[in-house]
Amino acid sequence: MTDIDAVMTLAPVIPVLVIDDVAHARPIAEALVAGGLPVLEVTLRTAAALDVIREMSQVEGAVVGAGTVLNAADLDAAIGAGARFIVSPGLTEPLGRAAIDRGIPFLPGIANAGDIMRGLDLGLTRFKFFPAEAAGGIKALKSLAAPFHQVRFCPTGGITQATAPDWLAIGAVRCVGGSWLVPAGAPDTDAITAAAKAASALAKA
Repeated sequence: MTDIDAVMTLAPVIPVLVIDDVAHARPIAEALVAGGLPVLEVTLRTAAALDVIREMSQVEGAVVGAGTVLNAADLDAAIGAGARFIVSPGLTEPLGRAAIDRGIPFLPGIANAGDIMRGLDLGLTRFKFFPAEAAGGIKALKSLAAPFHQVRFCPTGGITQATAPDWLAIGAVRCVGGSWLVPAGAPDTDAITAAAKAASALAKA
């Protein structure tokens, strides 16, 4: 995965994972990959997150990245743990420049036109629209996509299996981020694989 677009086009849904117990990492990754979702975003919201990235990176077929990356220190820690792409809830110039300097695929969060323009100034054209539902939903994203014809998005935040097809039908959307695939607690791997199969079957318009 040499660029973020390659990551975004591997599957229609990127699971957004908040994992507290590193012992759950490998079973969850194996279940998601078996269901056809190889791209896994491990959020840096727990003390176990970096170890989770290390464990999941050993699963064959898994493309593991770090989410909730807020600064260059987070970025370097995630890369050190084996993250192959970086996702951030927002975009700052220091973080953007650090990601570009490191040469790692980077998907920063945006919520408005100003955010996108700052990203374009850095040479970025792929963004996470976040928080998707709270930031205005499909109408808002369509309005943002119209003047930025070169930009492609991964909406994340409040999207479900039921609503994902509506987002994926937007031409400027490459994929969506989803937290519905892996509930909190001990993983039910059969249920996770079934959810991943349903998500991976979603058609991209």
